[in-house]
Amino acid sequence: MSNEPENLSPFLAQLAKDLEGDLHYDQLMKTLYATDASVYRELPLAVALPKTKEDIKKLIQFARQYKTSLIPRTAGTSLAGQCVGDGIVVDVSKYFTQILEFNKEEGWVRVQPGVVRDELNAFLKPYGFFFSPVTSTANRAMIGGMVGNNSCGTTSIIYGSTREHTLELQTILSDGSEATFAKISKEEFEQKKQLETLEGALYQKIYDELAQPVNQENIRSQFPKPSVQRRNTGYAVDYLLETEIFSETDTAFDYCKLLCGSEGTLAFTTEIKIHVDPLPAPKDVVVAAHFESIHESMKATQLAMKNHPTACELMDKIILDCTKENIEQSKNRYFVEGDPEGILMIEFRGETEEEALALAQKTIDGMKAAGLGYAYPIITGERTKNVWALRSAGLGLLANIPGDKKAVACIEDTAVDIDDLADFIDEFGEIMKGFGQKPVHYAHAGAGEIHLRPILDLKKSEDVEDFYKITEAVAKLVKKFDGSLSGEHGDGRVRAAFIPIMVGEENYQLFRRIKQAWDPQNIFNPGKIVDTAPMTSFLRYEPDMKTPEFDTALDFGHVGGILRAAEKCNGSGDCRKLPISGGTMCPSYMATRNERDTTRGRANTLREFLTKNTKDNPFDHPEIKEVMDLCLSCKGCTSECPSNVDMASLKAEFLYQYQKTNGVPLRSKAFAYINNLNELGSLVPGMTNFIMTNKSTGSLMKKVLGVAEKRNLPTIAKVNLRKWYQKNYSQLPTSQKKVGAVHFFCDEFTNFNDTEIGIKAIKLLHHLGYEVKMIDHPESGRGAMSKGLLDRAKDLANKNVQLFKDLVTLDEPLVGVEPSAILSFKDEYPRLVRADLVEDAKKLKRNSMMVDEFLAKEAMRGNITADQFTKASKKVLLHGHCHQKSLSSVQFTQKLLTLPENYTLETIPSGCCGMAGSFGYEEEHYEVSMKVGEMVLFPAVRRARPETIVAAPGTSCRHQIADGTGRKALHPVEVLFEAAGL
Repeated sequence: MSNEPENLSPFLAQLAKDLEGDLHYDQLMKTLYATDASVYRELPLAVALPKTKEDIKKLIQFARQYKTSLIPRTAGTSLAGQCVGDGIVVDVSKYFTQILEFNKEEGWVRVQPGVVRDELNAFLKPYGFFFSPVTSTANRAMIGGMVGNNSCGTTSIIYGSTREHTLELQTILSDGSEATFAKISKEEFEQKKQLETLEGALYQKIYDELAQPVNQENIRSQFPKPSVQRRNTGYAVDYLLETEIFSETDTAFDYCKLLCGSEGTLAFTTEIKIHVDPLPAPKDVVVAAHFESIHESMKATQLAMKNHPTACELMDKIILDCTKENIEQSKNRYFVEGDPEGILMIEFRGETEEEALALAQKTIDGMKAAGLGYAYPIITGERTKNVWALRSAGLGLLANIPGDKKAVACIEDTAVDIDDLADFIDEFGEIMKGFGQKPVHYAHAGAGEIHLRPILDLKKSEDVEDFYKITEAVAKLVKKFDGSLSGEHGDGRVRAAFIPIMVGEENYQLFRRIKQAWDPQNIFNPGKIVDTAPMTSFLRYEPDMKTPEFDTALDFGHVGGILRAAEKCNGSGDCRKLPISGGTMCPSYMATRNERDTTRGRANTLREFLTKNTKDNPFDHPEIKEVMDLCLSCKGCTSECPSNVDMASLKAEFLYQYQKTNGVPLRSKAFAYINNLNELGSLVPGMTNFIMTNKSTGSLMKKVLGVAEKRNLPTIAKVNLRKWYQKNYSQLPTSQKKVGAVHFFCDEFTNFNDTEIGIKAIKLLHHLGYEVKMIDHPESGRGAMSKGLLDRAKDLANKNVQLFKDLVTLDEPLVGVEPSAILSFKDEYPRLVRADLVEDAKKLKRNSMMVDEFLAKEAMRGNITADQFTKASKKVLLHGHCHQKSLSSVQFTQKLLTLPENYTLETIPSGCCGMAGSFGYEEEHYEVSMKVGEMVLFPAVRRARPETIVAAPGTSCRHQIADGTGRKALHPVEVLFEAAGL
């Protein structure tokens, strides 16, 4: 039977009813799961999110009956295309997420495959243990995926790969039967062979194959050197061969060795028992050794490894240059000296910092004696986290290379003996020169695995041809050094075609027979490892495709247009991190755990529909609207996504274009014109507030506008800030000193709703010696931007830039109270204003800031000092604003709140509060909004003692805290106002 959706739809509908979990086969879901972090794209038949083992058995039965397949998936960060196929994608990341059992005495934990590695380690840490393989994707990588790929990571030189830690796998085989695999004795092996089941047949099959001397000789002669720590090419039969069943050794036979790295092609794993290690020595230091050539860094790696570091990682100049333009990572490269071709990040650990430093210094002395390197900064304490954050961002940062040429994953997984590494890299470089390439080098130097990537434009047929030729040439080079073409990322689709080169045709045929024995109907992730389609098929882009161009209100010219802005997403899935990892991105995913609510899901959907559009209005797709719906426009992705995918701007532009055909909803108009409505309400503030707060009229208003009934609407101040300023500012007491002047941006929220905060900000600035100038100017347009009314936003931006361009300077900056309003000058305005105002907007961008930032910088200059504030002791609990975290820094507010010398500050490690402007007020978003708040923010506020001051710069954040906890939060300037005794 054909597996075309139109033929299987009735049967899929029945399957959806039979499953306890979820099954989707609509176009949107298939689009979301058509790609992973690789270069491949293939629409699946359906997407399943199973809840139970029985669900998985039903899926297996369906695949057998209707001759389709199952593609297992966790975080979908595969670089080799393992998660892409035309069958049913089975995503275990939503429901198979339980930590089932922990045995401290024996040092193991049993988990379901959807448990996130960092989440597991947070659970283990209080017990003094951790799961040691640490990939760059550890904050979203799941244990099931790590088993499937045999993940290694930065610490593998000490702890080994996932294979070394896997003790037991509970699986469902291709006939629907259950089987548990673990170490077994010779006697147990013989007993297994006698079973009249598929499991029994598998033991008999491996015996029949590996007992043959010719197969033993082929494996031992053709597989990578045993000294190559990371060898993951094909199926790991070399591990099975070196057991007591087949060799003179006491090593027990363990099918887990084969299943680790098998990419879900042999069985479906439902539970995993893994060994865990005691926590490493507590003190760590990192030597960041700088080199003028990659060859030099490779030689230094051999020297460094003699001192037994716990990590030894490389970043080359191409990636280091990418960090300069990344908002988040540019802060983490403070240790870089000069313009190195490469930096080795070498970690040493000890019980004391002195112990670790001694090893670091010994390594530096050795390098200097050998004439290797030119700078060797040592990073200690909490700052080492910045180094590893920079290293972990490497994959995503590569997507920041401008234009259609990208660093392509195809040869990035090569591993050789460390003693061969320098020579291998030299010969590799010569091969790349032949293709006119200057490749990217990064990652696990200490393990003999350098991630190497050519720069290719896979929209061009000639580059697609080089894609194949380069991989083939490198495969032959790796074979020359008896290395592994797949070190930890797997074969998948991209490298499987070269397995015969790597291990010989005889061993490849052995792999095919193993696959046939385990999965005779080819239902488990077909086309991976064996019998793959050509590596140049099913790519994301059609050969020689022309990238469609679109007229947009926002200027996306710096990335080559809106489509290329979406294409910056390479699928690395950083947006799937959980609250435990910190940061803001992506709050809606953290709340729902749905792929469609990730930045990646939104970017993939936008790319798919804009690329394959057939409508007059290319944005008129309900599927795009659906994925954009829960985007809070928090801007977390703008800085935290290594590729800097700016989803807030993409959403604003999408709404603008979509509404051209579908109209602007009443509620969107109300929020976009909130300043006008507030101005009208301010004529009779008492009556306006009564109408909004009265149960009957307030409920009616909420119902008409689609506002959540449980929300409290912001009230109108008795007098707006602008009128107060005009009447009272000149009457303020003369300041004791005059330090400077600022232009005060009277935003729409502070003017009418948070007037008291604006008054205190102006009084505080005046008291501290700053003249506060406030001209008549329009609102910021934040509401219009968030609702896609970009014509209105553009008009407001043009007027503001025209008004302020000749007034605002470095000495007289523009400051504002509400982060989302004043930071519009830094973010959207330069991309929104008309062409003749762009340079003026960029100048304003440099001199516009939150009042928190201005006061903090003045304190750093010595213009504001602690003796201007109270000596009383107080504790402050701070929640930073999302836009502030992305476009400025919470550190300025932290500095501000610790100006009073006896104030102690705790910053909540929260992301978005969940309100996000109008988002949390909207009826259909209320539940998600509150879930976001409950992740970190609300519990932290509830734990705070009554006398603790809760501070939050954002008006939305303060309302969310009030609605979610009943606590009143203050703006930081209010805290400082009180501390100044005003």
